[in-house]
Amino acid sequence: MTHSISSIRSGLLRKEFSAEEFTRLALEHAEKENPKTNAYLTFSAVRAMKAAEAVDKKIAAGEDPGALAGVPVAVKDVIVTKGLRTTCGSRLLEHYVPPYDATAVIRLEAAGGILIGKTNCDEFAMGSSNENSAYGPVRNPVALDRVPGGSSGGSAAVVAQRTAVLSLGSDTGGSVRQPASFCGVAGVTPTYGRVSRYGLTAFASSLDHIGPFARTTRDAAALLQVIAGRDEMDATSAAAPVPDYVSGLTGDVRGLKIGLPREYFLGLESATGDRIHAAVETLKKLGCEVRDISLPHTQYAIAAYYIIATAEASANLARYDGVRYTTRSAAAGTLSEMYRETRDEGFGAECKRRIMLGTYVLSAGYYDAYYIKAQKVRALIARDYAEAFQSVDVIVAPVSPFPAFKIGEKVDDPVAMYLSDIYTITGDLAGIPCMSVPCGVTPEGLPVGLQILARHFDEGTMFRVADAFERAAG
Repeated sequence: MTHSISSIRSGLLRKEFSAEEFTRLALEHAEKENPKTNAYLTFSAVRAMKAAEAVDKKIAAGEDPGALAGVPVAVKDVIVTKGLRTTCGSRLLEHYVPPYDATAVIRLEAAGGILIGKTNCDEFAMGSSNENSAYGPVRNPVALDRVPGGSSGGSAAVVAQRTAVLSLGSDTGGSVRQPASFCGVAGVTPTYGRVSRYGLTAFASSLDHIGPFARTTRDAAALLQVIAGRDEMDATSAAAPVPDYVSGLTGDVRGLKIGLPREYFLGLESATGDRIHAAVETLKKLGCEVRDISLPHTQYAIAAYYIIATAEASANLARYDGVRYTTRSAAAGTLSEMYRETRDEGFGAECKRRIMLGTYVLSAGYYDAYYIKAQKVRALIARDYAEAFQSVDVIVAPVSPFPAFKIGEKVDDPVAMYLSDIYTITGDLAGIPCMSVPCGVTPEGLPVGLQILARHFDEGTMFRVADAFERAAG
């Protein structure tokens, strides 16, 4: 499926095919290809065909079918969907069917998008490789013996595998950008508050974002434009106006100032570093002015992030107790046994590890020593970016120190796994928009992503740079 938003829309309007025909083929293709990658957990054929029928009726009536008319979209399984199983990659929610839709899902379907399925992910979005899913790991479609990245590995994989044109993931510490880099697609983490979190299963509430995947910057920008904006159901969503991102993609970036943070170029594998430096040279040829900058508190980001994120996770995951919508342990005899046995059987090792870490840092005697200090470091990281953006328009950097690693390579070393997010975590801590755009492959043929970071709510400039680079790099 090599289609884009514009090619599908034009094909529908020229009556080359109907939305129902296209959706039926998309579902057949996705179901046929899925065993290779295990990227989908649930398909939504009935819902998809009903949405396609609605698109065809609008076209027949001469009405605008929507910005995403007939476009097959997949959604990460931590984003709730009414009447459609939402597992969060966990045995605890194996049979959970939500009674409502996330705001992002409502908006993409209102724009004519066709939800064809829910994608596999690390359990409750906790992971960097998509090996923590209770339903088995996702395989990278570029190299099936390697991880697709996490936690939104399934959403990146379906776009790379071309079983969906667009997808939605969630990003807490890099879970959109890192999989996008590993799979060779575009992935966007919007400004915190730009997209409503209503219906996104909470991991770390002050860090969680919903973000789009696409094969091109243009399509990613179009999807973000559809799902962004204030939502009365989410008090943290911003009232900032949503610009027309697509119309700003002119290819002209002359005069823009690009910052290169020296801290992000330490410890890079040469194959990755070579691709990043080549991308910087391309931006120079496009007329950008490149400046060396420093983000001095980057070295503390991993520690701060894993204190804040695990603290918030320990509170958010307390709701999975066997009382309400979770699977309940059959071994439970008393109330306390129900809590203990349900969580012991339902949570995987990584979730348990993060709950324990978070409970520890929030406990009496450690709250000030760890959690408060981590929040202070977070403020310093945000200040680093604010100061940097006084002299540059965007910042470019690697997404990961290395390309996709082999399945099982880091699963027994949590610290090494956590360090794979070292270049993406700071953007989430600061709440700024950032994205990954493909910038080449290693000699082994593994994709490498270029990370672009911008000021709060300045996704437009970020998209301009990414789109111009795409055009120049082919």
